[in-house]
Amino acid sequence: MEFFTSYDGTELAFRTLGSGPALLCLPGGPGRAGEYLGDLGGLSADHTLIIPDTRGTGASALPADLTSCRVDRLVPDVEALREHLGLDRIDLLGHSAGGSLAMLYAAAHPDRLTSLTLITPSFAGVGLPSDLGARKVIAARATEPWYAEAVAAYEGMQSATGFAEAARYRFAFEPLMYGRWDDAARAHAAADPAQRSLPVSEHYYAGYSPDTEALRRQLGALACPVLLLAGQLDLWPTAASATAAAALFPDVILTVQPGAGHYPWLDDPAALSGMVAGFLASTATPPARRTP
Repeated sequence: MEFFTSYDGTELAFRTLGSGPALLCLPGGPGRAGEYLGDLGGLSADHTLIIPDTRGTGASALPADLTSCRVDRLVPDVEALREHLGLDRIDLLGHSAGGSLAMLYAAAHPDRLTSLTLITPSFAGVGLPSDLGARKVIAARATEPWYAEAVAAYEGMQSATGFAEAARYRFAFEPLMYGRWDDAARAHAAADPAQRSLPVSEHYYAGYSPDTEALRRQLGALACPVLLLAGQLDLWPTAASATAAAALFPDVILTVQPGAGHYPWLDDPAALSGMVAGFLASTATPPARRTP
């Protein structure tokens, strides 16, 4: 684990995995320590993964001002880490709520990006829905043995007034977030409570109101290529939401990983890492000849 001091004096942590070109990976949750990303299905074989713990999570300090944990106010932390690493431009990846943060960083610092990879991202940061057709996706899993309990938990989470209340339903709901509810998925889900900072979760979107028109203009002018990857079985975002959101970007590859949920590197590690590695390799190619 390494540390750096952000713009307001808060000490933040990050880890590095693998070798090769640097890829800055923003975790989601919101409020979950970056270790849940693992090495993104073996992506560390091709890239040096730089995985920060968002302020207030994991080994990063909890700031005195919790409003600084709001998604738009985390953008300066990403920029401070880029500067600490001494990188003029970065390949940036965001997962889940970290996808919202990655999009806001791209809007604020487009000249600092070589590429943008969004893995099952939340679109809350840009004011778009993430759950289009979610109930249809849920209904398609009606033959699963855990279905009734998971759906009841989903309904409980939908009516919860905050992350702390929703946490009561989380584990029963979790099978809906994975393509396969196997031992690896169970272990990954069971690790969530210890990795999650509920104060950060509660403040991540609290009081945030995106300027959707400005964000559409900024992302619509983004010069770097974008990979937007959704899971066929994911609920947040659904493949339908990702398809709609792809229109935000002028140079985007949209792909839906078959049989994958919210954590596609667990459902098919080779498919996820291969798609991302191939995309990143292609970013050095002129856009007219670039292939996914």
